[in-house]
Amino acid sequence: MSKLAEYRAPRGLQAPATMSAVVLSGVGFENVACRAVPVPHVGPNQLLCRVDAAGVCTSILKLMDQGPAHAFLNGWDLTKHPLILGDEGSVTVVSVGANLASRYKPGQRFGIQPAVDVAPINHRERYRDNAQGLNKVAVGYTLPGNLAQYILVQEEVLVSGCLLPLPDDDLPYFAVSMGEPISCVYSAQERQIHIQKDGPFSPRVPKLGMLQGGTTLVIGAGPMGLMHAELAIRYRPRNLLVCDKIAERLDRARSTLGEKARRAGVNLLTVPADELRATVQHVTAGAGVDDMILAVGIQAVQQAALELLGKGGVANLFGGLPKGQHTLQVNALAVHYDEIKLVGSSGGQPSDLAATLQAIAGNEIDPGHYVYGIASLQHVPQVLRMIKENKVEGKVIVYPHAPVSEIMRVEYWDKAKEEQFLEERLTFGV
Repeated sequence: MSKLAEYRAPRGLQAPATMSAVVLSGVGFENVACRAVPVPHVGPNQLLCRVDAAGVCTSILKLMDQGPAHAFLNGWDLTKHPLILGDEGSVTVVSVGANLASRYKPGQRFGIQPAVDVAPINHRERYRDNAQGLNKVAVGYTLPGNLAQYILVQEEVLVSGCLLPLPDDDLPYFAVSMGEPISCVYSAQERQIHIQKDGPFSPRVPKLGMLQGGTTLVIGAGPMGLMHAELAIRYRPRNLLVCDKIAERLDRARSTLGEKARRAGVNLLTVPADELRATVQHVTAGAGVDDMILAVGIQAVQQAALELLGKGGVANLFGGLPKGQHTLQVNALAVHYDEIKLVGSSGGQPSDLAATLQAIAGNEIDPGHYVYGIASLQHVPQVLRMIKENKVEGKVIVYPHAPVSEIMRVEYWDKAKEEQFLEERLTFGV
C-alpha cells in the first residue's frame, strides 16, 4: 500500500499523545510559535479530526495585534489559555465522541466554516463577564484551530452546522482548505442586488449577484480580486474589467482567466489604474458600470471609484478600510436619481462554504491559481511576517503531516501535484 493510500485508510487513523501546533500565547509576533502540545481529549459530543491541509490567513495578524481586545476573544487571557491558530482547513475524522457514534465515523472528510454563530458552550468562564452577551465564536480563535496536526471539533461547531460534508470526497485537501477564503468572495457577491422589472406593469424582482449582460469592474488584481473576477464569470456579464496599478498582476489575470472568460462569452479587459476612467467611459458608452468590487482597502481608491457607477450600479466595499481612514463621501443625488447602492459583508456562513465547495467541485473556480506556496507548521510565524510585509501573493498551504525544510514557492497547484507531494513526504500512517 502506498503512503497516501495508507494515510487515507480509516483503519490507519490513530492519533499520538502529542502533536505539533501553532500557538498564540500573548500579543505580538514574539508570542506565536510552533510547539508540541497534547492531542486533545475527545468529549462525548466532540470529534477529533486530523488536519490534512490548512491555510495561513491574513486575519491572524489582527488577532495577534489585538489579543484579548479582539471581539472574538472578548477578554480571553492568552497567557493563561493559549490558542491554537488557523481558521482555514481540510479535516478527516479520527475519533468520535460516544454520543456522536451514530452520526460520524473515522475516515469521513469535512470542511469547517470558522465563523460560528452561537454563544460559547465551553470555557465560558474564560471570557469577559462569563461570556454574557457573546453570541459568536470562531475556529482558530477561542475554538481550536487548523494550524495543528489534529483539531478538536467542539460542540459549538457541530450545533451551528459549521462542519460541512464534501460534495465530492475526491476533492484535494488544499482545495477544501481554500474553500473558506473563496466562500468570503462567494458571500460578498450574493450581496450584489439588482431590482429588475420585465415591463412597466410587472412587479419589481430582486436578483442577487452580478448583472447578467452588464459590466462588472473588479478593482484590485491581487489573489482575492482575481477570485472575485473568476467567480463573477458565472453571472455572464458582457464586460469584465480587472484593474490594478501593477502590470504583473494584470498579466496574471489574463493568463489565469482569459480562456475561461472567452468560453463563457465574457469580454475580459485588464486595465491599468491610470486608464480606468477612460476605459469605463469607452466600454459602457458613458453609462458607467453595473457592478463594482473594491478589492483594495485604500480610501482614496474607493472614493474615486464610486464615480464610475452607472444607473442602478452596486459597489461592494470588499476591501476593508483601516480605522481612521474608513469614511467615504456618498453622492446623495446619485443614490436618489441613479439608485446606486453600496453593499458589504464580513466573512460567510455555512451555506456559503457549502456552495463554494460545490463550485470548486464543479470547476466554477480553480483554487490552484491562488496557491502561493507550500509550508510546514514551523514556518507559520515566518509566513505571517511575509504577509505583514506584503510579500505573499496568494495562499500558503500547510500540510501538517508532510513536512518541508523550507517554504516551497509554487506557480500553480492541483490534485496531481498534491498527491505526488504527499506520497513523497507523508510521515503519518506509514
